[in-house]
Amino acid sequence: MTMTEPAFLVLTALVDEPRHGYGIAQEVERLSEGRVQLKIGTLYGVLDRLAADELVALDREEVRQGRLRRYYRLTDEGALALQEEAARLAANARRASERLRARYAGGTA
Repeated sequence: MTMTEPAFLVLTALVDEPRHGYGIAQEVERLSEGRVQLKIGTLYGVLDRLAADELVALDREEVRQGRLRRYYRLTDEGALALQEEAARLAANARRASERLRARYAGGTA
């Protein structure tokens, strides 16, 4: 099963520690070098799908400045799915690079 780029980045954002929604969105933006900026509705849609697939789980809830923060963590299943997707993407990039090298080595640009 392939995953969307936002799902891939959300899982990647959760590898090192649990994060709350805004923290996940910030980390996704940092990981993508500003290319992916998740709106709150999109982020929670992705989190809901990942939770339904048991790739992320609720870690804890805290009240900060009168607002509830939900922290999410990567599950073992989520880490495995991320590892498999990273390998799939790396293999695709490798094949593309090999073909591009062959194209330019053959003189057809």
